[in-house]
Amino acid sequence: MPAQAAPGRVPQPRPTDLFADRLLAVLSGQRPVHWMLRHTAGRAYDELIRLAEHGPLRATRGTRPVVRDIGYYVARPGAVEAFARISAGDQVRAMAFRLERGGDLRWRCTAVELGGPRAPHTPDDD
Repeated sequence: MPAQAAPGRVPQPRPTDLFADRLLAVLSGQRPVHWMLRHTAGRAYDELIRLAEHGPLRATRGTRPVVRDIGYYVARPGAVEAFARISAGDQVRAMAFRLERGGDLRWRCTAVELGGPRAPHTPDDD
């Protein structure tokens, strides 16, 4: 699933990167939920509506949330389970999502979950 490019060409972003940014845009209120309609399948759209209702990732104290890390596991050919660490200031949230490639070769989000807020890491934790 890594992005590949010919020499001298800019690599295409991975589907996991694109979808993490898309989901963040919706969950932070930067984009409306219906913006993801053609990028979801199954229950994922309903899950996204439920999650977005309260704007769980809206900017706090003027700090806009950003995707910090993305990881993924290839569950089977054409199916990827991914996670992203989202931060806004000292607040960190976890987002998990599943992508499946359809017969038309387009990736669609088929599940999305959002973890609760976590306390910031301190030097005493080490």
